[in-house]
Order: sequence, then structure tokens, then C-alpha cells
Amino acid sequence: MTHTLAAMPTTRRPGCPFDPPKELLDAREQSPISRFAFPDGHQGWIVTGYDLTRQILADPRFSSRREFMKHHPLIDYGDIDVPPAPPGEFLLMDEPQHGRYRKPLVGKFTVRRMRLLTERIEQITTDHLDAMQKAGPGADLVTAFAKPIPAIVICELLGVPDEDRDFFQHNIDAFLGGEASDEEVGTAYVATQQYLAQLVAAKRAHPTDDVLSDLLDSDLTDEELQGMALILLSAGFDTTANMLALGTFALLQNPGQLTALRTDPTLTDQAVEELLRYLTVAKQFFRVALEDVDLAGHTITAGTTVILSLNTANRDPHRFPNPHTLDIHRRHGGHLAFSHGIHQCLGQQLARVEMRVAFPALLTRFPTLRLAVPAEQVALRPEIADIYGVKSLPVTWDA
Repeated sequence: MTHTLAAMPTTRRPGCPFDPPKELLDAREQSPISRFAFPDGHQGWIVTGYDLTRQILADPRFSSRREFMKHHPLIDYGDIDVPPAPPGEFLLMDEPQHGRYRKPLVGKFTVRRMRLLTERIEQITTDHLDAMQKAGPGADLVTAFAKPIPAIVICELLGVPDEDRDFFQHNIDAFLGGEASDEEVGTAYVATQQYLAQLVAAKRAHPTDDVLSDLLDSDLTDEELQGMALILLSAGFDTTANMLALGTFALLQNPGQLTALRTDPTLTDQAVEELLRYLTVAKQFFRVALEDVDLAGHTITAGTTVILSLNTANRDPHRFPNPHTLDIHRRHGGHLAFSHGIHQCLGQQLARVEMRVAFPALLTRFPTLRLAVPAEQVALRPEIADIYGVKSLPVTWDA
């Protein structure tokens, strides 16, 4: 009998802010794939098993194209026509359009080039730790540390002036945070697009040493560059910001792991990978079947929407023993936190460098770092948000 998930859960279990909702974990125990009833009546599927999720992410028979994404797991939008993704916004495209935009960027985000940024990221991190120490003890780690560090890094990479970074943080929060109204999301999106159009024009007139200027010699139009910049800014900021804050929260709630990391910096790389697996802040993606596809004994008919629950797949015990335990000594990799296939996160090496610098620097600077409120009072982003995380993280330390 096919298991069915009747609705997308909107809350996590009390006291378990790092675990996927219980309903998703229960669904995976029943089967790696379940039927899913969308609010608008569409009968789709939700995939919660690791192997099947990874398989679909790499299968060209499943599309990422925006115009096919007509069904939302929490909201009934009715019978709507969804336009194709604007030029340059390649996350919502398939090949060959996707490759046209991604290929020029691949060389800009290699492991070697991202490691060359380490010294600058260390300086940015030190500056913010100095400011926290001067103003403290006590801070909201989200606004004092987790958000500004990746915001500065990605803005510098794209050549965004210092004075415009707060503008980007505000608007990206609005259209990715899950709490703004549809009108506010639209306003933030339009404002960001208008600014990026001006930025691209400025780079055309006066190129500087940044990724956006490097792309000017290609055959990409200004509108395409604008869309690519939007993807890089939003993906390069929001995911890492939430990993830094939620990752710190997770370590503070697992003192044995925190102590191990603080006393043995050689565990940093493993700790970052385990936090990525354990938290999986980019928790789900959507695909639409382009043709009938047989999977795990089921036929996914053409036109059907499939939800890929990455955070649940990364808790699959068939892939990760004791999956609900945060274990920074874990060596078995292969998590899906950065997705898989042609849409695997372009900036994953940058995110890794930022986390490998930020976590040990924070824990070394403040050896008595702790929550300033009970854990249950830490405000979490709603499940509807594209990226999971905390709204704020009040912390303190001994002066």
C-alpha cells in the first residue's frame, strides 16, 4: 500500500529544533517515497529517502523550470500561470539554458580560488568578533556575526559597494525569510532587481576587480547578468548566514561536540560537513516529471510535482548511522545539503571556507559562549521559509 502524506507539517517537535518535522521522519520510515496531497488538489509525491532523492536530483527527466512549479505544499494559489524564470536566474532552468549561465561562473568558485579568500574572510571575521567583544558581553549572533560576514564576502566578490550591503540583507530577508507578505516579497524583489540593473550598468562603464566585471567580456546581456547576480547574492548570503547561526545553536546544545571542536581544531572540516548534514538549512527542492518515470515501484506520471525533502534524506539511517546524533567525528560523507547533479550549489566551496573560518574563531574568542535565553525561547524561522534557521540567537559570555 502506498503511504500518503496528507499535508506538509508546519512545526517541529518541541525541544527538537534541529530535527525535520516528525511527520516527514515517519513518512521516510514507511517508504522512501510517499504520495503527497497538495492544498490545491494536485496529487504529487514527496521523496524522503537518501538514495531516491540523490537519484532524482541527477535525473534530467525531472525539471527545475519555474513555469512548471504551479503547486505549493502549503498554499493553494489556484489555477495560475507561472512565467518562465527571468534571464540569468539559472536555478529555475534546465539544460541547455542552465548551462549557459552556470558555465561562465564555475571557474570563479573553484576550491583553489575560494581558499585564496581565506585571509580576507579571517579579517572580516576578526573585525566582527572585535566589535562583539567591545560591545559585550552579550549579542544577537545573527545580526552581529552570522549575517554580516557572508553578506560582506559575497558583496565584495560581486563588487557591491559597502554602503549598499544593508539594503541587500533587508531585501533578501524579505523574499527568502518566509514571513513577509506577498506584496512585501514582490516589493523587495523588484527593488533588488532595479538596483542590480544599475550595478551592471555601472560595471559596464567602470569595470572593477570582481566576478560581475569578469563576466562583461562574455556574450551575456545586461538583463542576464542581473539575474545571475541575484542568484549569487541570495544563495551566497542566506544559506551561509543561517548555517552560522543555527550551527552555533546546535553546538551550544551539544556541549560534548563543542568541547571536542574547541580543543581539536583539526576536526573543523569534519564538523562543518556534519553540521551541514545535520541541519540541511536548504531543506527541500521541487521537481516536475517531464515524462512518465518508474521509481521504487511507482510510476511518476508526466506533469507531476515531486518534493525532495533534503533534510529528511540527510537523516536516512541507511546512509548515516545514528542520523539524529550530531557527531563531528563522523567520516561518512556524501550529504545532500548542497544538492546534487547539475544544480549542486555553485558556491559550496565558498560556504565551506566561511564556516571553517567562522566557527573556530568564534569558539576560540569566547570560550564561555552560551545562550542568553532558554533554548526553547530561541525564535526559529517558519517552515514555509525557503531556508531554515533562527530569527535571532541571543548569546552571552564571561567578560
